[in-house]
Amino acid sequence: MKIIVCIKQVPERDAQVRIDGSGKWIEEADIQFAMNESDAYALEEALQLKEKHGGEVVVLSAGPERAGTTIREALSKGADRAIQVESDSLNQLDALGVAHLLAAAAKQESPDLVLTGLQSDDLGYGQTGVIMAELMGLPHASLILNVEKTDTGISVKRELEEGWFQNIELPLPAVLMIQSGGTKLRYATLMGIKKAKTRELKKLNVADLGQSSSPAATLEKIALPQKQKSTQIIPGSPKEAAATLVEKLKFEVRVL
Repeated sequence: MKIIVCIKQVPERDAQVRIDGSGKWIEEADIQFAMNESDAYALEEALQLKEKHGGEVVVLSAGPERAGTTIREALSKGADRAIQVESDSLNQLDALGVAHLLAAAAKQESPDLVLTGLQSDDLGYGQTGVIMAELMGLPHASLILNVEKTDTGISVKRELEEGWFQNIELPLPAVLMIQSGGTKLRYATLMGIKKAKTRELKKLNVADLGQSSSPAATLEKIALPQKQKSTQIIPGSPKEAAATLVEKLKFEVRVL
């Protein structure tokens, strides 16, 4: 089974983000980058399927040259080879534009399964994998925690709301969007790091894929969240105030 895993390089979660001079993106010069969290879980799911059923795991990423470090990380964890669509203006593309690039590259491989993360930690669109499936004409499912191969295709476990789960079956080929936390992530071994240096990394550009770099939607401005402090006095008896507080924590703050 050939599995393509789409990964994205994003700023580290604890990075001190500053807006650049254009006001349309962040200043990248002094921050560290890492693999997108849910993409790391997609990679782990692919590696486990390969260990159970054999086949090949191919990493697919779009981004500037620096994304190569994240691709090598995926190779060191066990991916067999990688494809990088090089673009220095990826942040100017919307989800549709990125999906066109990834789908065009993935089609060349004729995969049995395409895995993506549920959403990216930087932009958080949560749409790229779904659009890829539509462009490739393949069935898809999102919020996936576990994948099992069957005689007729695959069986997947989806996370729904309020602690509910759904098990469905899909034919192959298919596209799946993987949720974080479904399994335990592995670390790269020293031997894996050494092997990653010799594994194939194929580089493509937008022209190679016959795609336009003009987005359907453009990002006009970004801004840091405004810090706000407020105090609320909850009236009523202690019992009534406690009940009101629980409701606010559940439905307004959403920490319960």
